[in-house]
Amino acid sequence: MDYSIETAPLETLECDCIIVGVYQDLQLSPAAAYLNGQTNGLIAAILGRGDISGKNGETVLLTTIPDSTIQRILLVGLGENQAMSNKLFIKALAAAVGGCKKPPIKSVVCCLAECAVDGADATWKTRQIIEVFSDAVYQYTHTKSDKTTESQLAAIRISAMADNAEAAQKGLAQGLAIAEGVGFAKNLADLPGNLCTPSYLADQAIRLGEQFAKLSTTVLEEADMHALGMGSLLSVSRGSRQPAKLIVMDYQGGEKNSKPIVLIGKGLTFDAGGISLKPGLGMDEMKYDMCGGAAVLGTLLAAARLNLPLNIVGMVPSSENMPDGDANKPGDIVTSMAGKTIEILNTDAEGRLILCDTLTYAERYHPDVVIDLATLTGACLVALGRIPSGLLGNDDELCNGLIAASETANDSVWRLPLWEEYQELLKSNFADMANIGGKDAGTITAACFLSRFAESFRWAHLDIAGTAWRTGPAKGATGRPVPLLSQYLLDRASQL
Repeated sequence: MDYSIETAPLETLECDCIIVGVYQDLQLSPAAAYLNGQTNGLIAAILGRGDISGKNGETVLLTTIPDSTIQRILLVGLGENQAMSNKLFIKALAAAVGGCKKPPIKSVVCCLAECAVDGADATWKTRQIIEVFSDAVYQYTHTKSDKTTESQLAAIRISAMADNAEAAQKGLAQGLAIAEGVGFAKNLADLPGNLCTPSYLADQAIRLGEQFAKLSTTVLEEADMHALGMGSLLSVSRGSRQPAKLIVMDYQGGEKNSKPIVLIGKGLTFDAGGISLKPGLGMDEMKYDMCGGAAVLGTLLAAARLNLPLNIVGMVPSSENMPDGDANKPGDIVTSMAGKTIEILNTDAEGRLILCDTLTYAERYHPDVVIDLATLTGACLVALGRIPSGLLGNDDELCNGLIAASETANDSVWRLPLWEEYQELLKSNFADMANIGGKDAGTITAACFLSRFAESFRWAHLDIAGTAWRTGPAKGATGRPVPLLSQYLLDRASQL
């Protein structure tokens, strides 16, 4: 979809639809008031007869505009005539794009960036318009014979006052980059496991690296991992016919000797649970167990598009977890790259087994911070639902930075404790640790396990099991937490 900033007067524009806001109590936004004057009071009449009350998220599409060259006007309810919260603004945007998707509308002028939003400038509002519209019109068609999509939207012009044009252009650049990263992650995650294998994921990372001069990709094969002593990671792939890959993407946008930000994403392209087999119902959704890896690739894409002045290393340990005669068995003991032994009590707790060796490998980059993201535990979904991702870490400054970024990006997180008492649940009679901690506090004990391999650097863990994809009739990847990570990187770049 094509996005642009428009500063010309509304009456000079040609488009299929103009989107304007209306408030409760028959009050009009500036753009709505202007169009009301151009249409002999049509919008006021619509409000006056109660077709729309102005409640946030309501919409009415006007398809007949007498004595006007304007084809359609979409009225979007904004709520009370005061500065909105971030979430209410995004709710209004979602309603707006919903009102444009089904009619034969190809070109739109969106005037909602003029709305007052608490603590938000034209840059943020412009960016959110792009992100929300792009997310709403995304439709997976890769493996469908009919490539027709529900929406015909092709061009979105975002109306801006001349004195806000520079800020709006900045938001345009950010929105385009983040939306592209989210779309890239969503498409990878929505692919079926027979297509999106570890090798396919590695090929996509290589192609991504070829697009940008500052981005390079290296893929470690199983022989390389064996030589490094990654016994934990390699134990997961033993049950699969697909060879494991450790994808390393190196973005050099900062000073040569500055420490990198390391992002690690779990890349299980299909997780059957191994010998600890998952129930059959819903197992198809285990193709989404690589959403962490997809989000790392999407975030690196956004960072490269924005030419951020940072050094960033993205790592994706990728494998399948399948039942086989050579697969891990409950009770098996493996040795990690760090030399620590792990008793595998549940083969379905495999994500931590591939992440722990990758965390150890990250030490060689002398990172400033390390952030791992993984669809790691169903316990996180039980505890937090599908609204926030779980956040745990060993550094308050890093965690607070991620929380702040999540609030700006509207990509929520909630921090959980990582207290020493929880470490006791990982005790094993036969190894240095067990790979699970029992039925209590599953999200926390999983992070406790990872923390034992992150003692030499500042580290945070994002459990995205509840947020990486939607289930039910709207089943599909969300692309989260690409917006959160992109905002964190933008925040870090602004501090230089």
